[in-house]
Amino acid sequence: MTVSTTPSEADWEHAPSLVDGAMNLELTADSCDLRYWLRSVPQGTLRGHTLGHADDVRPLPVVTGPGPLNSALSQELAFRSIAEEKATRAIAHMVALAPDNASLEFYSTQLLDEARHAMVFRRHLLSLGIAEDDLWTAIDRLAAADSERILVPLEEFGLRALRDRRDFIGGVVILTVLVEGVLAPSAELSERKWRVFDPAAADIERGAGIDEIRHLTVGSSIAREHLLRHPEDKPRILELIQEGYALWEKLPSQDLVMRREELFQQGLERHGDLVGDYEVWPGRRLADTTAEERAGTAHEWADRMQRARLAYMGLEEAL
Repeated sequence: MTVSTTPSEADWEHAPSLVDGAMNLELTADSCDLRYWLRSVPQGTLRGHTLGHADDVRPLPVVTGPGPLNSALSQELAFRSIAEEKATRAIAHMVALAPDNASLEFYSTQLLDEARHAMVFRRHLLSLGIAEDDLWTAIDRLAAADSERILVPLEEFGLRALRDRRDFIGGVVILTVLVEGVLAPSAELSERKWRVFDPAAADIERGAGIDEIRHLTVGSSIAREHLLRHPEDKPRILELIQEGYALWEKLPSQDLVMRREELFQQGLERHGDLVGDYEVWPGRRLADTTAEERAGTAHEWADRMQRARLAYMGLEEAL
């Protein structure tokens, strides 16, 4: 019998949920080096899932045909593909600024992870009825306006630290706390709510979530170790986090979330018979949830995760 060498946190069957893993695991750049990634990701998490899911796992017809479920998922995937592309480009600055080989190797692997996420989110749009020769135009049509209002200001905020000030640890905190740390719980909700309607999309989210556990925990560890060595940087980092939170308050991200959840709700009301007694989280049937409840739950997950990670980094004053 072949024994898997994939670490449990990267194993498709045994990895925790994104939120639980990000809150409770402790991984470091030294332990998640290039050798770890080569063993754990291409040969572990992604084995047999080149496009994020097995070939025989497909969306249901109610998602591939015109309707609110198709609209909700198409808009989400288009937006996520743009977000992951922007993250990939920003992380290139982090690789260039990495102060040691462990950080260089880790962010090199995260760059590839994010590029893969952008690719699989983008490619799944083809399964939802978008023609390949119309793919890039469709992404613009579905998400360019939201990207301009939400992603571009975040991108500019990050690039001021990374490109203009060449602030590596500032970039680590922005990415870990203010970008992935805020968006990750929505990805967790997405995996759960699409599990019946589009198991392929749910698997794509599952694989991306396993990667994000590593990104969040290692990023937190890098920030923690830096601040232990350089406590004089703490006031500057706290100020950066507060500036980032103030930016988030100005962005119409909740409007975007609710727009998608309301579309999903329309589809759920039309096709609730397909989900039956499936529980989106323990004790709560998906068919009984509302758009507001799902969005509120993801927000609660985000708050819990933020508190845990900031406390671990010694930055609890940021909240």
